[in-house]
Amino acid sequence: MTARRAVAFGAVGVLLLCCSLAVAITIGPADIRVGDVWAAVGSHLGFGTSELTPIRDGIVWQLRLPRTLLAAVCGAGLAVCGAVMQSLLRNPLADPFVLGVSSGASTGAVIVVVLGVGGGLVSVSAGAFAGALVSFALVLLLSHTFGGTTDRVVLAGVAAMQLFSALTSFIVLTAADAETTRGVLFWLLGSLGGVGWTDVWVCTAVLAVALVVFLSYGRTLDAFAFGQDAAATLGVSVARTRLVLLCATALLTAALVSSAGAIGFVGLVLPHAARALVGPGHTRLLPLTALAGAVFLVWVDTLARTVLDPQEVPVGVVTSLIGVPAFVVVLYRTRGVR
Repeated sequence: MTARRAVAFGAVGVLLLCCSLAVAITIGPADIRVGDVWAAVGSHLGFGTSELTPIRDGIVWQLRLPRTLLAAVCGAGLAVCGAVMQSLLRNPLADPFVLGVSSGASTGAVIVVVLGVGGGLVSVSAGAFAGALVSFALVLLLSHTFGGTTDRVVLAGVAAMQLFSALTSFIVLTAADAETTRGVLFWLLGSLGGVGWTDVWVCTAVLAVALVVFLSYGRTLDAFAFGQDAAATLGVSVARTRLVLLCATALLTAALVSSAGAIGFVGLVLPHAARALVGPGHTRLLPLTALAGAVFLVWVDTLARTVLDPQEVPVGVVTSLIGVPAFVVVLYRTRGVR
């Protein structure tokens, strides 16, 4: 029954995601219909021709479509990373940023924007990705040095998070002017504005590889739910498995954060919601979590760019405003579960 339920929810999720993508692209100041979206996409893919004007075609293909697709990819990736981290660390409050990746990415981006490191040859995304990797390397070093257990990983992540957050604040306060500070703050809170097709392809490729890795370790993640000792008893190579999954999670999170900034609560709330629908089995949980995260962030981004039009609200602000009450509801509904 659970398998049938998972298939049913998966089919509904795919349909809902396709409809969400098509409808979200039409929302905005320009008068664009769903039919216009399909016509523009078909035209660029070589299926027929579009009667849209060059301006309207550019709005669909160059502005709204890559942004909406990246929102779906980021939502799916962050939600899946959250599900993996919660199982791997046996901590229901774990999310993709527990490894300090977002703080390191923020520092890398600030170094490029504020200090001008790279002389204009290094993009903000590249700086953020490099900072995320440095932060994750520090977490691995600290956790390995002090025992390598799951609690050491969490503590090392907290230490790295505080360190790089302090570095980011110091650089902004001492070297940035008011306009630069405002732009940096907007990026730090999460923003999908100005993304292009390169961001979409890179993040999609990294997500696809990470999903394959996560699904191949689905049974192993189920074993981790009973603890490391129980997993080892079942024949799981705990240290190697944890390293592989932590690296895959960190690389995916780094790629997403470098393109969209730190978007919180997606990886914390959505796994719990999906788990309530299909149970804890990861072969069913991970695909549904990805679909839920994708649909969620598509509509959150749509709300963020239209609610105060023409001003845009950072996506991370909206996810926090929605995520906190949703997380309270999830905690209330699962209060008797152990």
